[in-house]
Amino acid sequence: MTDSARAAGADTQELLYEVRDGIARVTFNRPEARNAFTFAMYEKLAWVCEQVDADRSIRAMIVTGAGDKAFAAGTDISQFRAFSTPEDALAYEARIDRVLGALERCRVPVIAAIVGACTGGGAGIASRCDIRIGAANARFGFPIARTLGNCLSIANLSRLAQLIGPARVKDIVFTARLVEAQEALQIGLISEVHDTPEAVRQRAEELATLMAGHAPLTMQATKEGLRRIAEHNAPAEGKDLILMCYMSQDFREGMDAFLNKRPPRFRGE
Repeated sequence: MTDSARAAGADTQELLYEVRDGIARVTFNRPEARNAFTFAMYEKLAWVCEQVDADRSIRAMIVTGAGDKAFAAGTDISQFRAFSTPEDALAYEARIDRVLGALERCRVPVIAAIVGACTGGGAGIASRCDIRIGAANARFGFPIARTLGNCLSIANLSRLAQLIGPARVKDIVFTARLVEAQEALQIGLISEVHDTPEAVRQRAEELATLMAGHAPLTMQATKEGLRRIAEHNAPAEGKDLILMCYMSQDFREGMDAFLNKRPPRFRGE
């Protein structure tokens, strides 16, 4: 992370960070935009992971979204307006990989309290948390095949496949459907479903308090050991696939259609 990006991320109030009683709490704070992520929010999430790693008094972390409509509805589409070069596409996916990697490497247990929509980049963030609990209105998905026509990087496909298996990844991405809470529970996207947003957040606090009292090195070693296993089986790079999607006319069409609230007309070009 560059110094300017770190400063921009640390300063944004669109992602809130506080520590109480040895528990870090992160809130995605754009409820008017369904907590869609700006680039500064991604940078602050990486910055938060740095702070947690440096503060040994922190024993657990909770991430959630403000309001009851969304955990995080992916990346704010307006962030893509300036995309024009291959470097733009590759830098964006590299940022996502870096931020999700920071969550994976964060030494403490990370609990996602998921209420409402958890899509795109938001679903990617949730998938990298250690424990995911959801409200009855939680919905998960990567609807990019019917919206922007972009793609997930190979690293992020691998992360998702490790969680739910390649067949289910294909089903979710190819159909562009949203997985409801009970199905998410069945396939391992979440470990618990609770009736209300308040119950989800209360349960997240209970879990964080429980884990904060356990041996921190045991949890750190478990996290890092599992990460190394996954990294040992890491796939090859896929820059050609990223560029095929992000540099296409379909991506420009998808972005324009989304921002202008009309159905996209994809041509495979």
